[in-house]
Amino acid sequence: MTLLVWVEVPVKNIERAARFYEAVLDLPESEISDDGVRRTAILYGGSQDGKAGISLNQTKDFEPSDKGVYVYLNAGADLSEHLLRVEPAGGKIITGKTSMGAAGFYASFLDTEGNLLGLYSPQ
Repeated sequence: MTLLVWVEVPVKNIERAARFYEAVLDLPESEISDDGVRRTAILYGGSQDGKAGISLNQTKDFEPSDKGVYVYLNAGADLSEHLLRVEPAGGKIITGKTSMGAAGFYASFLDTEGNLLGLYSPQ
C-alpha cells in the first residue's frame, strides 16, 4: 500500500498564502523558514500513523498552477465551515459543496496563489 506522506503547495507569496491557509483551515500561525534557496511554512508535519504532512513552498521555478496535482484536504465532518472562509481569506470558490453520493462531499477552490485544491468531508 502506498501512502501519501507529504504535499508541497507552490506559492508566490508565502506570507499571504500562510495567512490564507491559517484562516481557511483554522490553523495556528505558521513559522516561515528560509534556507536561502526556498522559503517554507509547515501547515501540518505529518504523523507516525501515516497522515501526510503539508507545507507551503516558495522556490524559484516551482510555480502555482490550476493544472498541477489535485489534492483533497480533509475538512472534518462537514466542509461547509471551511468553504465559508475561502473567499474572505482571498481565495475563490470554483465548485461549491457537491455530493459524491455515499462517498461524501467535495468542493474546489483556488488559493491566493492560483493553486486548485479540493476540500472533502463525509457530510
